[in-house]
Parts: sequence; structure tokens; C-alpha cells
Amino acid sequence: MKDQPKIATLYRMVMPTHTCPYGLKALHLLKSKGFTVEDHWLKTREETDAFKARHEVKTTPQTFIGSERIGGYDDLRRYFGQRVPDPKTPTYTPVIAVFALMALLALSVSYAVFGTPFTGRAAEWFIAFSMVALSMLKLQNVETFSTMFLNYDLLAKRWVPYGYIYPFAEGSAGLLMAAGALSWLSVPVALLIGSIGAVSVFKAVYIDRRELKCACVGGDSHVPLGFVSLTENVMMVAMALWMGFTALNSGAM
Repeated sequence: MKDQPKIATLYRMVMPTHTCPYGLKALHLLKSKGFTVEDHWLKTREETDAFKARHEVKTTPQTFIGSERIGGYDDLRRYFGQRVPDPKTPTYTPVIAVFALMALLALSVSYAVFGTPFTGRAAEWFIAFSMVALSMLKLQNVETFSTMFLNYDLLAKRWVPYGYIYPFAEGSAGLLMAAGALSWLSVPVALLIGSIGAVSVFKAVYIDRRELKCACVGGDSHVPLGFVSLTENVMMVAMALWMGFTALNSGAM
């Protein structure tokens, strides 16, 4: 006896000016699980509201398998045993993504310039590129960054404008370090903001024992303030000291 065909019924918003992204995700998930989907489009706001009232639901899309209403996209993922991430759950993913991509970028540039990815300059570029990438994320919304930054940074608490200056200082220092230019400016800036950041994080996390979010990837992140944040600042200080030492030895500073 052949297996019964797997059939699902999906109701989702497909309007001239809006196609529900979760509806598209639900459709893809059902098809990937081998379901034949009866795809019903809700083409107007009135049609959508009538559907929600009829089924006593607050959102679309809605999936039905047989006579059972599964629910929305998250409910469908749970039905198939898939994890549904909580957007407010603390995660290091944004920082890991930045550092991983900047490391690969540094290796790529080193290969393009020197013919090998593994050079001392690649290590310098990794930190410099990371500084630029992190500053870019902060600059997406300086206001929200500075607000979160005020929760723990010692200098920003005493002088609020520092929270607005910080992303520009970090990005500028990173660009100059990547270029190997104006070390007399980039080194002191990186040393200053890195040192203040390291002390601030250490005090907040390891002395005051506060559970805070790190503003390192912007003010909307859920990255926990802790070891990774401290490491970021220590790397910046180490880079500044190394670049300063190199510049002094070469007479460029």
C-alpha cells in the first residue's frame, strides 16, 4: 500500500504592494518536507481580516495539515521539530560573524599582496579591519549605540559626547592602521579607547558583576558584555602597542 500523500493548506498574504515573507518561508518549509501545498492567497486587507476573524487567529500565514491547524511560521517550525530562536536571547553570533569574516578578508588581502595568506601583515589587517567593521555597525545608529554604551563605559558616563565620538574614533584608527599611515595619530587613539574600554568592561563584568549587553556591534544587539568584549579591547590595545613599536623602529612616528 502506498503512503498517503502529504497535503498541507496554506493561507498567506500576497497583495499588490506586499508579499508576506513568513508566508514564503512557510511555503518553502512545507515543500522541503515533501508536502503538496494548497496555496491560498489573501489578496486584500479585507480578505485577510475576514480570514483571521473566521479562524480566530491574530496573524498570517496559517498552515493546516489535514484537519489540524498548525499555526504560523514559528509554529510550523516547532511542528517539524526545528528550533525557533528567541530574538532577545543573548548571543555572540554577531561578534563571531564579524571576526570570522574580517579574518578571512585579512588573509585574502595578504594573499593578493604577498602571494601567501599567512603573514604578519595579515594579523595587523585582521584587527584593523575588525575595528572598521565594528565601527560601521555602531554608526548605523549612533544614538542607540551611545545609549547602550553609557551603561558601562567609564569615560562616557562622565562625558556623554564620548559615546558619540567613539565609533568615529574606532573607525578612523582602524582605517589608518590598515593603511599603515599616520601612526602618530592612530596609535594614541586606539590605545586610549581600547584601554578605557578594557577597564570599563572588566569593572562592569568582573568587579561589579553586572549582566549587561555589549554595544560593540551596535545598540540593538543582544551580545552579552563579557570576555569577548574584553578581548576586543585588549586586541585593540595590543595592536596599538605593536604599531607604535613598529613605527618607532622604522622612524615613521
